[in-house]
Amino acid sequence: MKRPAPDPADEAPFWRRRSLEEMSRAEWESLCDGCGRCCLNKLEYADTGIIAWTDIACRLFDDATCRCSDYPHRSERIPDCETLTPRKVRTLTWLPPTCAYKLVAEGRDLYWWHPLVSGDPETVHLAGISARHRTRSEEGIPPEEFDDYVVDWPGEDPAMRIEVSERGKAPGKRGARR
Repeated sequence: MKRPAPDPADEAPFWRRRSLEEMSRAEWESLCDGCGRCCLNKLEYADTGIIAWTDIACRLFDDATCRCSDYPHRSERIPDCETLTPRKVRTLTWLPPTCAYKLVAEGRDLYWWHPLVSGDPETVHLAGISARHRTRSEEGIPPEEFDDYVVDWPGEDPAMRIEVSERGKAPGKRGARR
């Protein structure tokens, strides 16, 4: 008796099956949830190594779309723009805690608001994860004044603020009658 071919719909999504190194270019790019947090200027204090986030965005960041206005040429136009690689994802200390690249590198799953999970690129904004309408451009702000714009929200993981009682019942038990 011949077994039927597995249904592709039953297959685990690529981010659960492949390492960052094994992903295609399209898969790699789709891991970005469009939150824009990585496009914010950060301060690293030399004496402590602590990273402080600001609400000052790169001059190429579009606050309405949470996307780079010149993504293909960003590295040429902004010399300190980091092009992520699997190695960098594992070593950079300033990636947001919700970053899909970081989550996958750590063997964790994507959050419900990620467009690959929700099927909707707007959920990252609706969930309050993104930097949309929360930033100011770096243009006209001298770096010595960045300390005046330090904020906490980009370094926060909203999932950590949810009380266990607020998370709902365990999967598989939702809607079950007692």
